[in-house]
Amino acid sequence: MRRTSFRSMTCPIARGLDRVGEWWSILILRDAFNGLTRFDQFEDSLGIAPNMLARRLKALVAAGLLEKRRYSIHPPRFEYALTERGRDFRPVLVMLQTWGNTHFAPEGRSVITIDSRTGREARPVVIDAESGLPITDPAFRSAPGPAASERTRRRYAPRAVKETAI
Repeated sequence: MRRTSFRSMTCPIARGLDRVGEWWSILILRDAFNGLTRFDQFEDSLGIAPNMLARRLKALVAAGLLEKRRYSIHPPRFEYALTERGRDFRPVLVMLQTWGNTHFAPEGRSVITIDSRTGREARPVVIDAESGLPITDPAFRSAPGPAASERTRRRYAPRAVKETAI
């Protein structure tokens, strides 16, 4: 089944999903952050069919998230390394892990983020670099950017706030 491409959409979320929106891709990136580099390592970790893994790795290389490097000539063997673009995905993975632990782990947290210097558990949050406020603060909303189309401008136009009687 062929999926719809979001590549030409101007929405940054849609464009990001076009590159990593397939669950195997996100799990491959997770494993790459945990030090896996070789096809057989990803295959063993994920229990994924080789043809599916080959497609996902090829797509992640094409998207510029992984780099394919030859480590053996005879037989030809390759490893996969995170690129700068791929490394920039780490906060997304950490927040997805945190969200999953908070809302979908009734048995408890199976994977946590720790500060390797102290061994203490981290409490990841996304903050605004200017104000230091958590991005979940009601002060923040999405708004059209400089390159927004008219459709996007309408979608993100401020909505009138309904007043409620007291």
